[in-house]
Amino acid sequence: MTGVPASAAGGSSSARRTGPRGTSGPAQEPAGRTNPGRAVERGAAERGATDRGSAERGSAEGGAAGRGGKIAAAAVNQASVWNVANLLTMLRLLLVPAFVALMLGNGGYDPAWRSFAWAAFAIAMITDLFDGHLARTYNLVTDFGKIADPIADKAIMGAALICLSALGDLPWWVTAVILGRELGITVLRFVVIRYGVIPASRGGKLKTLTQGIAVGMYVLALTGPLATLRFWVMAAAVVLTVATGLDYVKQAIVLRRRGIAERRAALGGTEA
Repeated sequence: MTGVPASAAGGSSSARRTGPRGTSGPAQEPAGRTNPGRAVERGAAERGATDRGSAERGSAEGGAAGRGGKIAAAAVNQASVWNVANLLTMLRLLLVPAFVALMLGNGGYDPAWRSFAWAAFAIAMITDLFDGHLARTYNLVTDFGKIADPIADKAIMGAALICLSALGDLPWWVTAVILGRELGITVLRFVVIRYGVIPASRGGKLKTLTQGIAVGMYVLALTGPLATLRFWVMAAAVVLTVATGLDYVKQAIVLRRRGIAERRAALGGTEA
């Protein structure tokens, strides 16, 4: 019987070895020896897993950072009620009773008390110029400011006019015209707000400035040419008050008509 060469038998048996239970399985590498190809494959697989894990962690951290950034931005954009613009408005509201007390102090005709009253009025007018500008420039507009700012403006002006008329320094009809116009325009704004907002005009800003100067001059105990000058400044304030009031009424009418026409056109297009 011809025997199989040992080299052939060895080559066949070296490819497959008998496992623990007699089953055939892949050849086991001897201890202490490493297959270079498999080592490279395992290293590449481990690096790939590490890279995927790093990418997943980076993505999660990036998402968390993005969400945190959005939350922080929202917190910044939401202006606090206790910002500098609102604090100036609150100060103006607190100055109203202080002004009245100073204006009527010692009978209402004492030059020293009237000077203190003028200082309170001047501070209120100056804060009126700055709080709105600060709110718009630094995004400090709040619902409280929208409501409190016009109330503070009308409160200090109304208190000054009523005190002057009560003391006999200013005719009541002037007070009635100015306060009637201010209250009327405020109501008109709310009536037409469903159609749009009536923007403040340059004439309105000039009116406010002229009123402040005129009332301030009447608060002071002026005599001689300055007393005559304040009469003409107040006359100009009354003219501007009436003229700008009529302009606001015109704007409100145009705004209402335009809003009604646009609504009808929208309804017509929907039906068609």
